[in-house]
Amino acid sequence: MNSQFPYQIDILCDFLSYHESVRGHSQKTVDEYYLDLRTMFRYLKLRKGLVPDDTPFDEIPIRDVDVNFISDITLNDIYDYLTFLSRERGLNTASRARKVSTIRSFFKYMTNKTHQLSFNPVEDLDPPKILKALPKYLSLDESLQLLNSVQGRYQERDYCILILFLNCGLRISELVSLNTTDIHDDHIRVLGKGNKERILFLNDACKDAIANYLPVREAMHPLDAKALFISSQRTRISKSAVHLLVKKHLSEAGLDSSQYSSHKLRHTAATLMLQNGVDVRTLQEILGHDHLNTTQIYTHVDNTDLRIAAQANPLSHVKQRNKKEDDAT
Repeated sequence: MNSQFPYQIDILCDFLSYHESVRGHSQKTVDEYYLDLRTMFRYLKLRKGLVPDDTPFDEIPIRDVDVNFISDITLNDIYDYLTFLSRERGLNTASRARKVSTIRSFFKYMTNKTHQLSFNPVEDLDPPKILKALPKYLSLDESLQLLNSVQGRYQERDYCILILFLNCGLRISELVSLNTTDIHDDHIRVLGKGNKERILFLNDACKDAIANYLPVREAMHPLDAKALFISSQRTRISKSAVHLLVKKHLSEAGLDSSQYSSHKLRHTAATLMLQNGVDVRTLQEILGHDHLNTTQIYTHVDNTDLRIAAQANPLSHVKQRNKKEDDAT
């Protein structure tokens, strides 16, 4: 068995190893693939009567899953599994769509990469349709209101975090993983999704906030010598702690913390940049999006061009004639 992964079955180990070593996916992504496929295998073993009906779901073994078992999986089996995820597990559309992506990747690997299957049963698998809502974001005035309200024991740290969210459009995972060695005179090095690095240039507001925070950080005598942002326990700050401090400062600024979050600050940065002349391809690089269509959702938020187009229509100034005037003539 492949010792790199403690995942019980060779087929699964090989698939996960391929995604980590060849495709360059992060350990977190690989672990999610494993959990997705383990759940699917357990459901299918139960559905096909390969384990007693009263077997606790989380105790269904998958060590015996082999090519013969996988080759018997049909498209209907997968649709039944997705129904199970919806009705029994209560997963929303986005979560089910992500699991569909894992399933399609696994069977594509089994069919096209290792040729252990001669037929891909999920080639025509339709993912759940996700209704995409426009991203919520703070206005410029609300952003200033948030920044101006930051106070408290960790004022310099929290202000620096908010400034980087609002100016650089960082993901929360990117922010908490920043090290002091990632900070340079005019730019920061960011490790994004899939361990992809990108360089983000710092404006004056970001440089000032970092300069004000670093002496405070040193005075905290951090236990983690590398981490840029330090918690009250002097260790690297966690994502949950950042979520809480963002919510706290939103509330203190008089903004609805139930409607906004750290990720909404990323949306805010993207929207403000787009509204102020940054083109969509540059924004794609800043945000670290692999695909342009992910970035293009922000073009629907800035509706200035749509307003101009509506007014440019030659029929835009036509007014309905008054019926009484028509009768009089």
